[in-house]
Amino acid sequence: MRETDDFARTLNDSVDGWNKAMGIRFVRASADEVVAEIEIGPMHRQPYGIVHGGVHAGLIEAVTSTGAALYALQHGKSVVGIENHTSFLKAVREGKLVITALPLSRGRSTQVWEAKSTDDAGRLVATGRVRLFALDAGAPIAGAAIPQGSL
Repeated sequence: MRETDDFARTLNDSVDGWNKAMGIRFVRASADEVVAEIEIGPMHRQPYGIVHGGVHAGLIEAVTSTGAALYALQHGKSVVGIENHTSFLKAVREGKLVITALPLSRGRSTQVWEAKSTDDAGRLVATGRVRLFALDAGAPIAGAAIPQGSL
């Protein structure tokens, strides 16, 4: 695996769990940049009809974690998020959100990634910074080992 390899198709073919429930589609996915998008639907909105802040935070975490995991896999490790700071800048009701994540720092035990979410018109609607911890192969989380090579 090279840092520049694009895993978007592989990720889209195996999307599951929260990513599937949110309708995330990866456009590009490498250890150096991840771009994903969603089409806003009813499940993304809070009672006022705008995208729920938790959706923004979750999308930012999902996309940054994917990039960090692709980088960590090259070193036989996996990652888990340990901090997520998301700022909501503009309310959105419909259309598409595009989330772009880039690494800010990649060390032996932690990585920090930053993400920006834009709407159909290219306006910035949310930003976030996620800090992730690198785990050795087979390290347990919540009582179970992470499968080797998993994102």
